[in-house]
Amino acid sequence: MEPTQTTIGILNDLIEINNDRIIGYEKAIQELKDGDDELKVLFATMIDESRQVRMALGTEVQALGGEMESGTSTTNSGKIYKAWMDVKAVFSGHDRKTVLNNCEFGEDAAQKAYDAALLSEDLPAYLREMVSKQKHILKRSHDEIKSLRDQERARS
Repeated sequence: MEPTQTTIGILNDLIEINNDRIIGYEKAIQELKDGDDELKVLFATMIDESRQVRMALGTEVQALGGEMESGTSTTNSGKIYKAWMDVKAVFSGHDRKTVLNNCEFGEDAAQKAYDAALLSEDLPAYLREMVSKQKHILKRSHDEIKSLRDQERARS
């Protein structure tokens, strides 16, 4: 593959992981109980975060002459994550701790996807900077989810 096509592929992979993240948090909101309003607001914020990141990536894909992955395209690992979350919810009673564990799993997958993208030599410097900033934004969310999950574990 020529560098431009490889770059488009990398950006589309990041679009897909953000699609996974959006779908994962939408599912997490549905799994939460009525008393978990603060988590619902947090998850909605993270959905908006991924939508903004996805749009920035899509703009760059189009600037390179490519087509942005659709809003419904997800990675295979993302599909596994969502299916695993569905199965776990059946057995967990939709408890807060399980939802946070599943969200952290998804956040870990997003961080791995961004790490892989940043390792590619086919990513031009200006895109590497953008992807690095996005990774940092998502890392803050990852850390927030991990902290909330740790608090839930401490209560158990």
